[in-house]
Order: sequence, then structure tokens, then C-alpha cells
Amino acid sequence: MADKKAKVAELTTSFASSNAIILTEYRGLSVTQLKELRRSLANDATYVVAKNTLLTIAAKDAGVSAFDGQLAGPSAMAFVHGDPVSVAKALKDFAKANPLLVVKTGVMDGIALSEADVKKLADLESREVLLAKAAGALKASLFKAAYTFNALPSGTVRVVDALRQKQESN
Repeated sequence: MADKKAKVAELTTSFASSNAIILTEYRGLSVTQLKELRRSLANDATYVVAKNTLLTIAAKDAGVSAFDGQLAGPSAMAFVHGDPVSVAKALKDFAKANPLLVVKTGVMDGIALSEADVKKLADLESREVLLAKAAGALKASLFKAAYTFNALPSGTVRVVDALRQKQESN
């Protein structure tokens, strides 16, 4: 009983502190495959296999209702503490190689996600790529502005020089 209360408290903390949670079904996966999946998620998420009753109690205690009625069969949660996009990609890639892993649903920033939403999330580019693209666009805009500002004085110098040459020739 004490072990179950401790596990529920641990899961409740995971529910409350995660910026995204993805529910999966792992029926038929071997222990080795689950270890491989955990390793692929290690940087951004914790993959937890627990009894559905414990997950239900912990979700309720944390105020998460997105998984109501979804916890059936062998369920596992990916508690995301890093980039949700990279976790969704890792789950999608693993499921492609191991069709027994089924992504059921998720929640991100308090918003429930369907299976299709999680797949769309996996298709996004990572945060680093999006930031690099934004930085590149900003750099290009700044370069264009600097070129424009630099062109004004040099153009003025050319006009003044042309006027001076014209006056000297008269």
C-alpha cells in the first residue's frame, strides 16, 4: 500500500511538472525494445510504464483530465521535460520501426491532443531549426537595412561629385 502511494505521488509530480505528456500502448514490445525507446527519449522525456489505476489517480490528483477513459490495456506515458517536438518525432520513428507501439493521445500546455495532433507535432521542425530560420531571416533583414542606409550616403557623395565635376568643366 505504501509503495502504491509513493508511486502515485511520483506520477502526480510527473504529471504536474511535465510540459507535455504522450500516452502510448506498448502491447507486445519486449523489454529490450522498451529500453531502446527509453534511451531514445532520455534527453527530453521520461517513459514510464505503470498500472492504469495508478496513472488515473495520479492524473486526477494533478488536475489532468485529458486521459479520462483512455487508460486501457498496457499503457505507458512519455512525460516530456524537454522539447515536445523531438519526443513526438522519436515516438513516431520508433513506432515506424516497431508497429506494436501505438501513440494514443497526449496533452500539451493543458490542451488535449489527439493521435493526429501528436503526429502533426512530430512533423514540425525542432525548436533549434525554427530558431535558426528566424535568426537567418532577421540577419537578412538587418543586412538589407544596413545596405539601404549605406547606399544613401554613397549615392549622395556620387551626386555631389558629379555636380562638382560639372561645375569644374563649365
